[in-house]
Amino acid sequence: MDILAPDLYDMKILVFFGKPGAGKGTQAALLKENYNLLHISTGDLFRYNIKNQTALGKLAQSYIDAGDLVPDQVTIDMLEAEVEKNPQAEGFIFDGFPRTKAQAEALDTFLTGRNLAVSATIALEASDDILVERLLKRGETSGRSDDQDEQKIRNRFDEYNQKTAPLKRYYEDQGKFHTVDGIGSLEEISARLTTLIDSI
Repeated sequence: MDILAPDLYDMKILVFFGKPGAGKGTQAALLKENYNLLHISTGDLFRYNIKNQTALGKLAQSYIDAGDLVPDQVTIDMLEAEVEKNPQAEGFIFDGFPRTKAQAEALDTFLTGRNLAVSATIALEASDDILVERLLKRGETSGRSDDQDEQKIRNRFDEYNQKTAPLKRYYEDQGKFHTVDGIGSLEEISARLTTLIDSI
């Protein structure tokens, strides 16, 4: 008997937001197991393509080497290749993309072409002071210099606020923006996310 592909409209396509230290990566790892979702981190995607010298990786590297921003379409093409490599996934978690309204529009266009749409955007929220504390603690073991300087951490928060504000409005206008309290134990936060996702 043939195995039917999941109904495209039943696919869960989630966009994760959150300041550094909010726990996006940790929670995405749990959710992808629970829902058979593919976690697509654009940072990981870039590193993979550049390291493996794929055609898209070489193209991205050429812009980076020239000191230019990598065009949104190159990122979209990487996402497309990753989606098509994983036809068994029952949905996707996008982490680190989109970062701008233009990228959100490009993502919508890409998904619409496949009869898909973003199901929800979820922002993990926590106070800046708690996140600073988390990151400084992480910096003790991560070796990342930007996790060891409170001013640099707060600058990253400011940048996040400036870039994310237009995205928040974009997805609020579509009725797809949700916030989840990112304070508590791993299990408590995961339970909040699961309740939200099951309601979508």
